[in-house]
Amino acid sequence: MLRFLLAALGTAGALAAARRLFSSEPDLFGAVAIITGGSRGLGFLIARELAREGCRLAICARDPDELERARLDLERRGAEVIAIRCDVADPVAASNLVSETERRLGPVDILVNNASIIQVAPIDALGVKDFQRALAVNFWGTVHPTLAALPGMRARRRGRVVNIASIGGKVSVPHLLPYGAAKFAVVGFSEGLAAELKRDGVHVTTVVPGLMRTGSYLHAEFEGQPPAEFTWFALGSTLPGISMDAERAARRVVRALKRRELEPILSLPAQILARAHGLFPGTVVAALALVNRLLPRGGVAGDSARGLELQRAAGAGALHVVTSLGRAAARRFHEYPPSRRAP
Repeated sequence: MLRFLLAALGTAGALAAARRLFSSEPDLFGAVAIITGGSRGLGFLIARELAREGCRLAICARDPDELERARLDLERRGAEVIAIRCDVADPVAASNLVSETERRLGPVDILVNNASIIQVAPIDALGVKDFQRALAVNFWGTVHPTLAALPGMRARRRGRVVNIASIGGKVSVPHLLPYGAAKFAVVGFSEGLAAELKRDGVHVTTVVPGLMRTGSYLHAEFEGQPPAEFTWFALGSTLPGISMDAERAARRVVRALKRRELEPILSLPAQILARAHGLFPGTVVAALALVNRLLPRGGVAGDSARGLELQRAAGAGALHVVTSLGRAAARRFHEYPPSRRAP
């Protein structure tokens, strides 16, 4: 009986080894991964999931205090991680990010382009600078690190690039035009890149999330009528059924990376919207025009505020209660600044 059990265990071990060898979800242990915007929100959670896979991490962001807090959190969880201050909108800084990572950790195997900003406002309250800023961070902040990491990946004939786009890069939504335009550019860049690099052994995944409960709405910028804009966006970014659990989203991103998926769309509402737009674009635009009638109108151009300020100004009313899940996520995923106490 003992000999039978040992033989069975040996066979099971051999089968497990074979599955690891031929699996579409290979072992990522020891891989070097850069995550831009990795100090909070979805970027931090993706870094956490990659650490669980055994990856060696380089996280980057613009705020040194937020970076250090995230680094310490990841280290406490057993991750090997370095934190590099970087503005990915700057091509020199993005190049230095890659070279510094390679000097300290080794060749880059995985690049996750996650850094992003978001502005919420009607077109009346927006100017050219709003679109330029969105493109600088959301689009060029994807292109610059990618161009820096690609020569090494192509030379080694292996590597993975994960570009975090948005359902806003598939369907343009009112009051999010700078963000949507930049994310459309990310989708176009990412899809074309995937086609070009396939022969070089480099795989590109374009992730299309819908709304997620990361608490990141606290860092969004609101213009026109900031309190009114904040209300609808905070609700959409918080309520279950509309927004997706951020930890589940991060796990889904890493699974897509491992499976070499081309374009996973995260959350059922985002999938429905993307498919409806693909089949009936005119109908979807007409529906969004009706939605736009319910959104705030007008306001003063240049009158802007961040979500953190607007939440504090709103006090402990009904919105505070309804967005409790969003605030809980913000506390857990480092969306509150280190120097401030989270309510």
